[in-house]
Amino acid sequence: MDLILLAAGQIATPLTLFCIVIGTVVGVVVGVLPGLGSVIGLTMVLPFTFSMPQIPSIALMLGVYCGSVYGGSITAIILNTPGTPQAAATALEGYPMARRGDADLALGWVTTASTLGGLFSVLVFILAGPWLARLSLQFTPIEYFALGVFAMTCIAGVSSGQMTKGLVSGGIGLMLASIGVDPVTGDMRYTFGSFQLSAGIALIPVIVGVFAYSEMFLRVLDLSGDKPAPEEMRVGFRMPPFKHWRMRLGMLLRGSMIGSFVGALPGTGAATAAFIAYSEARRTSKRQANFGKGEPDGLVACEASNNAVTGSALVPTLALGIPGDPVTAVMLGALVIQGVVPGPQLFANNLDLVYAIFLCLILVNLVMFATGALGAQLFTRILRIPEPILIGLILIISTVGAYGVNGSTFDIWVAFAAGVAGAVLRCLSYPLAPIVIGMVLGPTIEMSLRQGLILTDGNILEFLARPIATVLFLLTVAILTWPLIRDRLVRR
Repeated sequence: MDLILLAAGQIATPLTLFCIVIGTVVGVVVGVLPGLGSVIGLTMVLPFTFSMPQIPSIALMLGVYCGSVYGGSITAIILNTPGTPQAAATALEGYPMARRGDADLALGWVTTASTLGGLFSVLVFILAGPWLARLSLQFTPIEYFALGVFAMTCIAGVSSGQMTKGLVSGGIGLMLASIGVDPVTGDMRYTFGSFQLSAGIALIPVIVGVFAYSEMFLRVLDLSGDKPAPEEMRVGFRMPPFKHWRMRLGMLLRGSMIGSFVGALPGTGAATAAFIAYSEARRTSKRQANFGKGEPDGLVACEASNNAVTGSALVPTLALGIPGDPVTAVMLGALVIQGVVPGPQLFANNLDLVYAIFLCLILVNLVMFATGALGAQLFTRILRIPEPILIGLILIISTVGAYGVNGSTFDIWVAFAAGVAGAVLRCLSYPLAPIVIGMVLGPTIEMSLRQGLILTDGNILEFLARPIATVLFLLTVAILTWPLIRDRLVRR
């Protein structure tokens, strides 16, 4: 208790509280703008931390990190333009809600679920941090391959009734992810002699293209004219009734647990957690027929999971000194600059600092909720802009986002091509989410498979000798075969 009071006293200073607020607001803005994301946001504020005390600098970084993960969902709902890769899952249900005039309610769902998911991850961080750190050490490339294969079952979840088309879209995503340099041999793949393609296809331009550009192209052609009239759109922030939340507490808890588990594994990330949680929600929801039409179950699962990643991703970073992704790598660098030495001894020798990080995360999530609620008036009023102006605005923002990833005009052409292809696929009723799933999971699956084969001398059957991998493979088979078994039982 004395250590907790000491940590509370360390963060209850004007500078630390100011850093929490300004960091969270900056993070939300960074997340809203497509193409920026958490890494760029943290890189932007990193120089400011050099001359700051330890606790305020950590508070600033945590605010930017958590705020940017949440901010991507705002443009996903309002404009069908995910600001971050994980927000692509949010767009599947959030944008249909906005189009039917419930943007304020959609923001209420995602803001509340994001906050609760983030707070849940802090609780996991406090209670299970050392245990999750030890568990993450058990994951070899074989386990990561099994986890990637399990996550690919998301394609079945988002392609309900269109399985063949969903698999085709997923195959396109996997193919796009394989363009560029072979990670093992260094050979060029599918570049056709193009220097620009040698670096591969970036994820953000493809997301911008298949979601934002394709939607705008179809609107220009007047092929998707079900947009509600401006007077039907409610602006602001509307909290869902408690009775609706009560029906979805299971979804909230399940999504938070998925995000906390996936986030603790180095090299996974929020996008993987969001799509796994969405697929699980679609599989288990009592309102499956509403998915794709603006079902809150999907929003709750996605946002709880991707924000639960923020707390649990710090587990391997702090407890083991192992950054799980580029975001936590930047965080690790900032901690080292501040004199913090991550590793097993951190929890033993600097427990007051660990508690200060816990309390900062709690305050950041509360400030994030306030930012979303107070800023909703501005965000939702975008929907009342006349449609021709709105289309132009979205195209400009999307183009800047596509260009900002690498500062390359080639990415703009990639986004444009993805937009044209996405519009054609939508006209042919092909789901677009599997493309993103394939691109997100493709590199992990390929790299871990090839590393696993090296470890087993090419004997893939030895993958089944690993208990964690075997459990994940069995779960994959069970999820894929359960619909067939259920249908047969119903017919009987």
